[in-house]
Amino acid sequence: MATTALSSFTRGVARYALVAALAAVFALFAALAPGFLSGANLLSVLVNNFALLAIVAIAMTFAVSAGGIDLSVGTAVDFASFAFVSLVLAGQPIALAALGGLAGGALVGVFNAVLIAGIGISPFLATLGTLFVGRSAQQLLTNGGNPVYLPPAGVPEAFRFLGHGTVAGIPVPLLVTALVAAGAWLVLSHTRFGRVTLAAGIQASVVRYSGLRLSRITALTYVLVSTIAAVVGLILTSTVTVYIPSSGNAFLLNAIGATFIGTTFDPHGRPNVPGTVLGVLLLGVVANGLLLSGLNFYWQQVGTGLLIFSVLAIGFANRKAAARA
Repeated sequence: MATTALSSFTRGVARYALVAALAAVFALFAALAPGFLSGANLLSVLVNNFALLAIVAIAMTFAVSAGGIDLSVGTAVDFASFAFVSLVLAGQPIALAALGGLAGGALVGVFNAVLIAGIGISPFLATLGTLFVGRSAQQLLTNGGNPVYLPPAGVPEAFRFLGHGTVAGIPVPLLVTALVAAGAWLVLSHTRFGRVTLAAGIQASVVRYSGLRLSRITALTYVLVSTIAAVVGLILTSTVTVYIPSSGNAFLLNAIGATFIGTTFDPHGRPNVPGTVLGVLLLGVVANGLLLSGLNFYWQQVGTGLLIFSVLAIGFANRKAAARA
């Protein structure tokens, strides 16, 4: 009985190491960074540091859950942004332009699905290739990488609303992020597709021998990843009213980091949406707190990297201790 109690306690420590880390950095910056606890700053953290990265990281969570990775999520963001801007400039209704943007991002996933599920290229190499191809395609489409601006006088109000509007006082980007997170959690945790995706990531051979079409599951996963990432392209474009080639790649490394930080929230170390969201929030709080503390930008990057290492190390150590117990 004592051994069982110790094992349960250790698993609990492993799971909530991320929550403890988030509480610790929040308390640290509340004490050291002037203005950190102000309402305006906390809202800025959620809108500017958290919302868009959370959506990209949730998309990445599906790829990692399936046992792979997607280095082209930024490309999906960019293609969605380009299609959205192009259709708005062509005078198309916002709803149609938004659907076109989502379709543009989803095409990146279709391309990945063909490479990974159809040809059999590893996810890392396939999505890395898509990243390079996508970057070159954007250079060609914009005459060498020139931004595509929307004239202020010609931007429809519905377009601005997506990036700057509020509903009941809550910024629209935050509401969209909450909807994406809730939907992703339901799909990954409470649907057959989600369970099979997780099973494929744990032991693909078992899924294959169970009679399930692993290639189909993989293809659907990568299309879903790019479609979710495409949502960021729409919001980002509506926020800044310009398409900047390859700007989506700025989300890539932090999305990967948040996804793997989030695995510490699961007692078995598996990717999960709540953990990913907490991982993004942790990165956002740290970035904002270090900025307010006045540290040099490069030291901010060092601090973020050390934090990622620390959280992953603590989670790994606690899971090993739980396994021994």
